[in-house]
Amino acid sequence: MHIHHIGKENSILNTFLAEIRAVNVQKDSMRFRRNIERIGEVLGYELSKSLSFTNKEITTPLGTKETAIIDNEVVLCSILRAGLPLHNGLLNYFDDAENAFISAYRHHPNNDAEFEIVVEYFASPAIENKTLLLADPMLATGQSLVAVYEAIKKYGTPKEIHLVSVIGSNDGVELIKNHFPENTHLWIADIDEKLNDKGYIIPGLGDAGDLAFGAKM
Repeated sequence: MHIHHIGKENSILNTFLAEIRAVNVQKDSMRFRRNIERIGEVLGYELSKSLSFTNKEITTPLGTKETAIIDNEVVLCSILRAGLPLHNGLLNYFDDAENAFISAYRHHPNNDAEFEIVVEYFASPAIENKTLLLADPMLATGQSLVAVYEAIKKYGTPKEIHLVSVIGSNDGVELIKNHFPENTHLWIADIDEKLNDKGYIIPGLGDAGDLAFGAKM
């Protein structure tokens, strides 16, 4: 797997990361959603550099200009519900992308820290031989991405896969390395050191879905 840790280099991305982590700022759910969206835009821009381009002649009012244009058929798939702001950020840059959505949540059968990932809903265009962008803001244990990929690949084989996350853990990154094709790319804003005993990222930021859309039952 090719890992692109974008936050390792100083840029405006670090400001957005600081704000989604800061407890005094993240209480503003509208700002939290917008910052996740902006992080998606930054990651989408970096990701775009790795895609395929074809030169096309563009007609202007005063002449013509040859310009390199992305020629990948992109399918953008986000994990509900936390992935929606990240999805919007990526969609701001990939105007022509087809869109897919999949659900995944932690189910605690014994009402303790142990959980399994349940995938119940998938709506998607054809993905066969296309460029799949799979977006999940929090790459904690990595189990959600693995479960989602196992569900998606029953419907076809993408030409290439790009995973897009905001914050991950070292454990989560290591897990997905063993479950995705070798040529998969991970585009991630920041990677934290560890998980707590409930499988949440430390220091992380909390529950991205709740911060974006409110607490769930």
